[in-house]
Amino acid sequence: MHTRRSVVLGLAGLLATGALAACGDSPNDKPKGSGVTVLNVGMPNGPQTENQNPFLSTSASSKSGYRWALYEPLMMWNPVKPADPMKPWLATKAEWSKDYTSVKATIRDNAEWSDGQKVTAEDVAFTYNMVAKFDAINTGGLTIKEATASGADVTITFKNPQFVSQHKAIAQVPIVPKHIWEKIADPATELAKDPIGSGPYKLKSFTPQTATLVVKDKGYWQTLPQVKELRYTSYTDNNAQTTALANGESEWSFVFIPNVKTVFIDKDAAHHKIWAPPVLGIHGLYINTTKAPFDDKNLRVAMSMVIDRDDIFNTAEAGYFHPLVKSVTGLPSPAGDAFLAPEFKGKDYKIDIEGAKALLTANGYKYEGTTLKDKSGKAVTLTLTDPAGWSDYQTSLEIVKSNLQKIGIEATVEKANQDAWFKNVEAGQFDAGFRWTNGGNTPYDIYQTIMDGDLLKPIGTASPAGNFGRFNNPEATKALRAYQSATEDSVRVEAMNTLQKIFVEQMPMIPVGADNVGGAYSTKNWTGWPDDANPYGAAQPTQANALDVILHLKPAS
Repeated sequence: MHTRRSVVLGLAGLLATGALAACGDSPNDKPKGSGVTVLNVGMPNGPQTENQNPFLSTSASSKSGYRWALYEPLMMWNPVKPADPMKPWLATKAEWSKDYTSVKATIRDNAEWSDGQKVTAEDVAFTYNMVAKFDAINTGGLTIKEATASGADVTITFKNPQFVSQHKAIAQVPIVPKHIWEKIADPATELAKDPIGSGPYKLKSFTPQTATLVVKDKGYWQTLPQVKELRYTSYTDNNAQTTALANGESEWSFVFIPNVKTVFIDKDAAHHKIWAPPVLGIHGLYINTTKAPFDDKNLRVAMSMVIDRDDIFNTAEAGYFHPLVKSVTGLPSPAGDAFLAPEFKGKDYKIDIEGAKALLTANGYKYEGTTLKDKSGKAVTLTLTDPAGWSDYQTSLEIVKSNLQKIGIEATVEKANQDAWFKNVEAGQFDAGFRWTNGGNTPYDIYQTIMDGDLLKPIGTASPAGNFGRFNNPEATKALRAYQSATEDSVRVEAMNTLQKIFVEQMPMIPVGADNVGGAYSTKNWTGWPDDANPYGAAQPTQANALDVILHLKPAS
C-alpha cells in the first residue's frame, strides 16, 4: 500500500506551476442539463512509457491505476475494514481449506473478455500457474504450488498457509485470458499494448501524459458503470497534480498536499474532499537495537513516552496523510480494533516526560545537568536520518529531536541521499529513522516487518524484507510463525496477544502514524465516493478495489 515516495514540494512551487496544469477546458464543462460522462483521474508520476502489463508495478496501467478498470481479481477486498468478508467478484465464492494451504473458487458463468470470448476457470488456473512460474510477475510473493480447473471451479494450492496473505492471493491477482497470454514467451517483458480484460472498460488511446478508457457497450457481468469515460493523466509532480485538483481539472488522485485546507479544500469547500482512512500498516521511528545504549528496552520505551505524535500528525503530515496511531500496540483504529489484546484495549499513548525520566533513573541512567548519561557514564546521543527530499519525514525528525531533548538526549538530523539511505537502513547501518512497515489483512505484516527474527541479518548485510532495527527476540519470532501457520482462531489470538505484549514492553520501533488508502476527490460532478459514513473501500485510484469505487459513482446532477 506504499507509494513511497514522490518528493513533496512547497506551496510556492505549487502556485508557480498552476499555469502549466490548468491548460485546456474540463471535458465535463458542458451546458447545464447535458450530464457528465467523464471522470478525470490523476497521479504525480511524470510521463509514462506505453506499457499496459497488469502484473508489473512499473507499468503505466499500474502506476496510474487503470489496470484495475481493465482486469479484475477473483474477490474484492476492503483494506479499510480488513477483517470484513471479501466481496465476490469474478468468483462467486472462494472457500479456503482449514489450514489455508488451498482455496477453491467458483468462477461466474456470465463474464466475458473484451474480445467477446467467455471467461472460464481455465483462464483463472492459467493465470495463477503463470504467476507461479515467473517470479518477476509474482509481485505479491505468493507461494503458489499449482492451480487446477474442473468445470467452473478452480483450486489453487500453496506451499504454505496463506491466512495472512488471503488478500494478496485472491484479491490482488489480475486474471488474464489464456488464449492471449499463452502465446507470450515472457510475461515480464510483455507490454500488452492492446489489453484484453474482463473489466467494463477498454483502452481507447494512450499518450505519455494521458490514457483514455471507454466503457464497453455490452458483455460485462454486472450493471455497467455510469462513468462512460476515464481519463488518467500522469502529472509531472506533486505540485502539478495538486494544482489540477485545486482548479477542477483532476477529480481524483492520491497525493500528499501540504497545507491541504488552503491549497485544495478551500478552493471549492462544497465539493473538494480528502478522505484518508488508516489501514493495517504503520510509519514510525525505527531504532537500531544493536547499538548501545539503544539495545536497552527501557531507553526505547522512555523515548516513546515523550514523542509528540499530535504535533507530527498536524505539522508534518498536514493533519491527514498518515493518520494518528494512538494505541500503545501500534495498531491503527479502526482497522486494528478487532485484533487488540484485552489488556491493551483503551490504552493510548500519552506524553509523560517525568514518567520517562523516572523510568530511566530507575534503570541505571543518570542526569548531569540536563544531559542524560547512560550506564557507562556516556552522554546519550543519536543521529536521526531520512532522505532529504521526504519533507514530511524530515519535519517529523525535527519534532522528534526537540522531544528527545526534554529527557536529555541530544539528537542530530541527517538529510541523506535516498539511494544511500535505503542501503544503510536495510544493512542496519543507522541509529534511527522514520520508515514504514508492510501492510495486510491482519496486523501480522506490521509486527513481522519490525520483529521477525527469521529476517535477522548481521550488520552490513542487507535485510530488505524487514527487521531493519535488528530486533532479536525468539519469543516474537515464535509467535509470528504460530500466527502464520495456525489452523485455529484461538491459536492466532494467543499469538497476536503475545506479539502486542512484546511490542509494548520492548518498543523495537516507535509507531507514530498509519498508512492510508484514501484520496483527494471532487463531488462536483460525481457522488458515491467512500467516506467515513460509507467506508466500502479504499479511495486510492491505484488500489485493487478502484473499480468498485468507479461502479459506486453517479452523476451529481
